[in-house]
Amino acid sequence: MTHVARLAAVTAVMALSQIAPAVGQEAGPVAGPAAGTQPRGTQPEGTLEQVATAAAPAAEAVPADAPFDLTAWTPPDPETAGPGPFGDAVRAGARLMNETYAVIGPEVSDPAKRYAGNNLACTNCHEAGGTKPYAMPLVGITGQFPQFRARGNAVATLEDRVNGCMQRSMNGKALPLDSPEMKAFLAYFTFISRGVPVGAKLTGAGTQPMDLPDRAADPKAGAHVYAEVCASCHGENGEGQRNGEVGDAQGYAFPPVAGPDSFNDGAGMFRLWTATRFIHANMPQGTDHTSPVLTPDQAYDVAAYVESLPRPQRAGNEKDFPDRLKKPFDSPFPPFADPFPAEQHKFGPFGPIQTWLKQAQAKADAEAAAAEPEHQ
Repeated sequence: MTHVARLAAVTAVMALSQIAPAVGQEAGPVAGPAAGTQPRGTQPEGTLEQVATAAAPAAEAVPADAPFDLTAWTPPDPETAGPGPFGDAVRAGARLMNETYAVIGPEVSDPAKRYAGNNLACTNCHEAGGTKPYAMPLVGITGQFPQFRARGNAVATLEDRVNGCMQRSMNGKALPLDSPEMKAFLAYFTFISRGVPVGAKLTGAGTQPMDLPDRAADPKAGAHVYAEVCASCHGENGEGQRNGEVGDAQGYAFPPVAGPDSFNDGAGMFRLWTATRFIHANMPQGTDHTSPVLTPDQAYDVAAYVESLPRPQRAGNEKDFPDRLKKPFDSPFPPFADPFPAEQHKFGPFGPIQTWLKQAQAKADAEAAAAEPEHQ
């Protein structure tokens, strides 16, 4: 086990005394597969490091970027994590994924635990507790980090990635790195990633690939699609449907996609092409990538309509992607490396932007290579 993996596993286990009273022992049924691929085991005994080492998945000798198909894989069920500190942390992480609003939401009774700024749950975007293919799954994610992230133009850790979601999708503040909640998230991700090789090229990760439409998205057409297909769950104005009353920390039966309790404009879901692919493969509820309900054009337009609705504004979006050539074509906030206007970056057509960026990056790479001294 590497030093980084050992450290992550140890810190997850050390969270027991803080996690179990806070979130682990109240956990109810967890959304996800009915049965895992791993047999139920017993919690190992020994020192904290020995326990953590035994609990963490063993590294597998596979080629770099070896393919691994998440669409044909059933991750282990958190309920099979076994007794003891690590199992408790895994189940605490599962509850954080599925009932975020009840654990660290803005309406929880302890003000010190109000890390999220809205009443969404992580599973609203990372569906089925982060296990559903092409719904931005988290299965295998522990073998993908640390990784270079263009948004910050730097190598980021998995903790950085979690806190990016906390500050953008959850419109809140960063979790302390040594908090029981961060450790629970890491324990959960480690557990559901068991069996997935480190560094594998994952089919089913992120959102499903699609061909770019050769046109701008039409928010007005999307409004009609929304009214016919989406409003019955997400509300006439995108306000969602609560499980209970305001202030009871019970979250939503159907999450808001707009308004003050939704994700802010710095979230990845605010990028039109990301939202389009997510909607096409996963909406309305019950849809999966094998049987989409909406056509690609309908998903494109309804995503544009949702992006046009009011939502929290995040300060500092213009600082994202400091290497402008690495800025996604659907990132709507200037400055841009290319000459296209912000409106086109928000609603398309994206093809010309994508072509310009590819050509500019190829030119920059060639110039950088030419400037390097030749090795003797």
